[in-house]
Amino acid sequence: MAERFLRRAAPCRIVRKLCAKAVLEHGLIEKGDRILVACSGGKDSTVLAWALATLKQELRLPYELAALHISTDFCACCKKGVLAARLAEWGIPFNDIDVPVIGRLKPGRRMNCYWCSTQRRTELLRYAIAGGFNKIALGHHLDDIIETFFMNLLGKGELRAMPLLLRYQKYPVTLIRPLGGIEERQIISCADELDILKAACTCPFGLRSKRRVIRERIASLTGGSGAEKRRILRALGSGERNLLEE
Repeated sequence: MAERFLRRAAPCRIVRKLCAKAVLEHGLIEKGDRILVACSGGKDSTVLAWALATLKQELRLPYELAALHISTDFCACCKKGVLAARLAEWGIPFNDIDVPVIGRLKPGRRMNCYWCSTQRRTELLRYAIAGGFNKIALGHHLDDIIETFFMNLLGKGELRAMPLLLRYQKYPVTLIRPLGGIEERQIISCADELDILKAACTCPFGLRSKRRVIRERIASLTGGSGAEKRRILRALGSGERNLLEE
């Protein structure tokens, strides 16, 4: 029945339903939360911002939203004016900070996705703590989580994946991934429905990353079946204490 609904419903209705499901089943949002949405300007984080803004009344959980965009010294593709206008339309305050990701590289080091992610995550945490936010919402989706698991398994020999909810021990901030049960293709369809795609940013480094190779292997393994991908996610969740860590 659930899979039949996902095939027939309008794209954004599907995203709203699955986002709400993740929030409620995993306790991602609680009454009084102040949530900072990490908005890169891409389709995933923009759809996430829309979903959290439109779900506030449906979830009956009073929470605050704000968005932060991190501008880097290697990618200027984000149309920040368009992003800011969309967020304002959805009632989400927006701010933008500059982070010299490449400029922080030590001599002899090369730019890579892990380094960029680490630098941006550090600044997100600093901004959230200074601003009194207790949660940071990231736009990782179902495919991201599964791909990360297989990258760690095959590349590092580690059984680790991205959790839908991560409480830091050192910081008064929790990471949440409300899109964790949604396939990328479903997010793309919703972004198209919302007319987001034409202004969305795509990282130039991601186009040639190892993640794309893993993505092809997973597609071959699952045949592109959303049901099989969700079974993989469910299997990871059954060993959550050991697998879903960062």
